[in-house]
Amino acid sequence: MKIVTYNVNGLRSRISQFGSLHKLLTSFDADIICLQETKLRRQELTADLAMADGYESYFSCTRTVDKGRTGYAGVATFCRVKSAFSSHEVALPIAAEEGFTGLLENSLNGKGEAHEGLEDFAKDDLLKVDNEGRCVVTDHGHFVLFNLYGPRAECDDAQRIQFKLTFYKILQKRWESLLLQERRIIVVGDLNIAPTALDRCDAGPDFEKNEFRRWFRSILVECGGPFNDVFRTKHPDRKEAFTCWPQNTGAEEFNYGSRIDHILCAGSCLHQEHDLQGHSFMNCHVMECDILTQYRRWKPGNSLRWKGGRSIKLEGSDHAPVLTRLLGIPDIAHHSTPTLSARYIPMIRGLQQTLVSVLMKRQVAEQSKSFEMSSSTSDENIRIEMCNERVKRSFENCSTSGVSHVESCPSDLESEGIASDTDIQSKGFANDAVCKTLLMSGSEHSQSAPSNGTKKKARKSQWSQLSLSCSQQDELNSSASTQDQCELNSCSLEKEKTNGALLEWRRIQQVMQNSIPLCKGHSEPCVARVVKKQGPNFGRRFYVCARAEGPASNSEANCGYFKWADSKSRHK
Repeated sequence: MKIVTYNVNGLRSRISQFGSLHKLLTSFDADIICLQETKLRRQELTADLAMADGYESYFSCTRTVDKGRTGYAGVATFCRVKSAFSSHEVALPIAAEEGFTGLLENSLNGKGEAHEGLEDFAKDDLLKVDNEGRCVVTDHGHFVLFNLYGPRAECDDAQRIQFKLTFYKILQKRWESLLLQERRIIVVGDLNIAPTALDRCDAGPDFEKNEFRRWFRSILVECGGPFNDVFRTKHPDRKEAFTCWPQNTGAEEFNYGSRIDHILCAGSCLHQEHDLQGHSFMNCHVMECDILTQYRRWKPGNSLRWKGGRSIKLEGSDHAPVLTRLLGIPDIAHHSTPTLSARYIPMIRGLQQTLVSVLMKRQVAEQSKSFEMSSSTSDENIRIEMCNERVKRSFENCSTSGVSHVESCPSDLESEGIASDTDIQSKGFANDAVCKTLLMSGSEHSQSAPSNGTKKKARKSQWSQLSLSCSQQDELNSSASTQDQCELNSCSLEKEKTNGALLEWRRIQQVMQNSIPLCKGHSEPCVARVVKKQGPNFGRRFYVCARAEGPASNSEANCGYFKWADSKSRHK
């Protein structure tokens, strides 16, 4: 059995990088794949993000808003199985839980109550550690698997430091409770802790005195704890074995990082002879553990240089996956996928469609669109025909009222450009006005007396209304022409402003380029940065060496040059 842990730094980005979720998962060729920092909210889970053929998935998403952010954490466990129902595969869990306190839905205790051993913690503290979407627990019969994304805390952020302490304190109590029940535990994930100086590129003399590093080492077998650090057990002296590199300094170019992604295991082996010396889950069932460096963004021999990070965008996560291989793990009793499975999430279950249904819906939509277009054309033809019919009737009314065809014939109207079929179709909204005018005219003729004086007045009224329609059409054409000319003038003026702004920006860039200092180590132009951390220098600009961060002993790495852009801070 193979287990992989990987901080993806955004599941959408990794799916885009590999082409699909299925391609991402199959690239590991692993039975259980634990992902951290998915950056997904529950309402954002869709089939393309959560479902892949041959895999069952279990998600934990952020439920709270931290400093205005949403979807900033999140973990997901994917299990490769042949069947999700009535299966005897170990990879398919018999139970799954979001969080580890027992208070969230689908808890392993099935009661929505705090797990045994956590009774002394306040309910608010328990909910707080689970609400950030940092853990999925899956029970695989022979062992319980914790997929973790540990909190990050800056040295000057007292609130997050306290949260991180509480998080690991509660977690340790949960582990102790399971071990008392003689359960085996495997912990994987980004714990955001580098335990020793060997696991950090720039570890100083006081590095290992950090309270979180002391806690991490206290749970290891070497210090009397129950857990094995699987990678260090297999590779006790390997140097520069890092899994994470800062994104904003180009440190990956010189492998200047830290090992914060871990696989831990605790408990007895599966053999019947428990009293045999040296038997443990680590010694009997863990075959290997290694860092999958082929997933690093910066590949060996890469000719591109970082140069401040502005001209190069490396594809991939800022973490590397870690793999372990287990041996001698037998099948378990038949069981089905737990209710936490993504297949039961309403948003996903309701939106899953077969390929045939998608194609059928597309065909129906195209037919509907075609019908609407034909209906629209038919309606337009009917409207035009009705209009022509009304015009025809109006002339007939004129004739029956005693007005001769010669005096009111369509040839006069056509000479005015009003009543021909071509004009009716081309003049758009003006057609209706003309038709109405003609109908009004016809109505007047049909109601008028058969006296000659009345006939003359009717004809004068008809032609005056037709002349009015023509003059209105001329005014509309004149207005449209004036508007077009204004738009041309406006576009020309806007283009001149854009060109002027572009020239000014180039001038400013040239001035800035001339004012950029050269670093002392390489005599190369520096890059400008801005202080984003709250404090007296917030927003202040400075210059640093443009090269990637690396060991001080490497002359090709960042030389450490620093200079403020101005002599004084804006804040006094």
